[in-house]
Amino acid sequence: MSQRTLVLLKPDAVGRGLVGEIIGRIERKAGWRITALELRTLDRATLETHYAEHVGRPFYEPLIEFMSSGPSVALVVAGERVIEGVRALAGPTDPIAAGPGSIRGDYGTIVRENLIHASDSEESAERELKIFFPELG
Repeated sequence: MSQRTLVLLKPDAVGRGLVGEIIGRIERKAGWRITALELRTLDRATLETHYAEHVGRPFYEPLIEFMSSGPSVALVVAGERVIEGVRALAGPTDPIAAGPGSIRGDYGTIVRENLIHASDSEESAERELKIFFPELG
């Protein structure tokens, strides 16, 4: 069954010049394709909607500040089991726990600035795609 997922390449990925490397890893996965892509600096309202479940947690404000600190690349990736697959490619949130070969394992430094976001379920993907790409329906 083909799926769609939201992927965000965070400001640290853009700032460190890793966008091409990360997109290349996604594109080389057989059967996956990028169907939308946009470079933009995310505004607070968008980020508050996206991270609504984290309101009140200690990392919430620093996360909003980090995510609005520079441009991000938002993309839609489609393909078989793409939600599970992109999350595996990204690796665990903590770059130290992320294995070699994963994006965070190879390039990550700290938990908050961990290069990439990928939807964690079909429900999250549907909700997040509407936030970042409302024109796609």
